[in-house]
Amino acid sequence: MKISFENPDKVNGKLTLIVEEEDYKEKVEKKLKEYRQKAKVPGFRPGHVPMGLIKRQFGTAIKVDEVNKLLGEGINKYIQENKIAMLGEPLPSAEQEPQDLEAAGPYEFSFDIAVAPEFTVSLSKSDKVPYYDIEVSDDIVSSHIEMLASQNGHYEKAEEYDEEKRDRLIGDLRQLDAEGNTLEGGITVADAQLMPKYIKVEEQKALFDNAKLGDIITFNPKKAYPDSDAEVAGLLKMKKEEVAELDSDFSFQVTEISRYESAPVDQKLFDQVLGEGAVASEEEFRERIAEGLKPQFVSEADFKFLQDVRKYVEDKVGELTFPDELLKRIMKNNNKNMDEKFIEEHFGDSLRDLKWHLIKNQLVDIADVHVDDAAVKATAVAMARAQFAQYGMDNLPDDYLEKYAEDLLKKKEYFDRIVDSTVERALTQSLKNIVTLDVKKVSLEEFQQIGKE
Repeated sequence: MKISFENPDKVNGKLTLIVEEEDYKEKVEKKLKEYRQKAKVPGFRPGHVPMGLIKRQFGTAIKVDEVNKLLGEGINKYIQENKIAMLGEPLPSAEQEPQDLEAAGPYEFSFDIAVAPEFTVSLSKSDKVPYYDIEVSDDIVSSHIEMLASQNGHYEKAEEYDEEKRDRLIGDLRQLDAEGNTLEGGITVADAQLMPKYIKVEEQKALFDNAKLGDIITFNPKKAYPDSDAEVAGLLKMKKEEVAELDSDFSFQVTEISRYESAPVDQKLFDQVLGEGAVASEEEFRERIAEGLKPQFVSEADFKFLQDVRKYVEDKVGELTFPDELLKRIMKNNNKNMDEKFIEEHFGDSLRDLKWHLIKNQLVDIADVHVDDAAVKATAVAMARAQFAQYGMDNLPDDYLEKYAEDLLKKKEYFDRIVDSTVERALTQSLKNIVTLDVKKVSLEEFQQIGKE
């Protein structure tokens, strides 16, 4: 097989492959013999079907299959041996003429190849990049402790409804007729639960102001939740479609007012959050909370640092020339259900991400970044720990987190993201030692404002 490559403008490549008969003849004949041994044709014993008949029935299909295999292998081998930085997949050339594979060879195939632009990234101590050291202030610690106290709180019974305290009302619901009397055979729900604070319409919400035990309140569920039949159905213990035309008023007799109280900041909370006996005073508790928040803030600072490195290096590299039209064809080929408008609207962002991808690959080489299975698993565990920490679950056993992380890694959509995150974490740590850090101590509020700029 003869292969030639043209790349006059350095980014639009054309790969031409000429497939000769001797390239595929032996493989096709071998396959035909295999088919002959297995073919079941009426009137012939297995293995005794005339080869001419086998060729007429299967010859062209087998040849097409073998030629396609040759093309795939030839393209991959040529790209690898010649170190062509190909973007995306090869596409049949726009000038490709149809090849009649029923006729004898040779056959000529041309493919358009998008080639990455040539550029070089360099970083050293002469390059200064900002790094934000986020202070864990007393206010942040106090706010986090308030959240933990809320998450470890409990419900208590109250005598009068208070919206500000997010009280939950429990009572009996009864459907009313047009005169306001209980509808015979109508909908009734015992121990129905609702939180008036989240009623969508103020007029309906106000009906519950200052409600007390034993009060009977008349309201209209469909008016209270006009845009959510699902909420109405949940309240009335019905199917969503069953409440579509419902417009009745209901009486609600309050049988219980349940008020959520945050847990007191005491030894019980310390033990629930950090483990029994881990600390013995609020001062020690605050210190441990601050220590636990530091890695989270370092992670946020590292993320911002990598963003700043990206901008810095992209500016340093400058504009790059890409094979725009060919990349749009590749993008369209990968998103066959999307129209041209979608391609045009998203092409700019795709190109910016592609530029960063190419730069990041060079940075990984510069920083000599390598990750192994242990590093990937450590990232998955950290991700699991962060997910649970959002719900105040800061003290889960390591074996539970590891099992959860292993489950994440079994899912393709998580695995790729975790590997990429592992590489970026390792890259970030290496880059912090390669460039000069312009360290700036900031409060969390200042850091958040910087992120918006």
